[in-house]
Amino acid sequence: MEVYHASTVVVDFPDTKHSRAYLDFGPGFYVTTLQDQAVKYGARFTNRGKDAILNIYNLADNLSKWKVVKFERYDEAWLDFVTECRQGRVVGDYDVVIGGIANDKVFRTVDLYFAGDISKEECLSRLIFEEPNNQICIRSQQVLDECLIFQSSHRL
Repeated sequence: MEVYHASTVVVDFPDTKHSRAYLDFGPGFYVTTLQDQAVKYGARFTNRGKDAILNIYNLADNLSKWKVVKFERYDEAWLDFVTECRQGRVVGDYDVVIGGIANDKVFRTVDLYFAGDISKEECLSRLIFEEPNNQICIRSQQVLDECLIFQSSHRL
């Protein structure tokens, strides 16, 4: 399957070493199956006067030999996972984590929950109306090396 990663540089050899902490699914190399989502993320760079590069890869369709967790919707399991990861704790020993990203609208709700301004139940009741977008966090360098093949890149 074709996946995308926006950056300020061409990333033809992705790795897990350069990941930031405190992300939705913890440290790893993040891609999405949604090109528009990656392009919108790239706008964050161009809005700050930086180059934005859309990197395009082929990700193996069959990841069955790896430890994968997939969140189908914004639910309590997703919220608990993201809460832990955003506090810097790595949850599970998963090679790949798939699920919705905390975009601006979702993040505002999640941020209210993190701050203690709304309960978990209120947070989940607000998130139930949101259509999950898509992010794939590849946490294992071995998965990157064996399953992700760089195809091309172009400036946004």
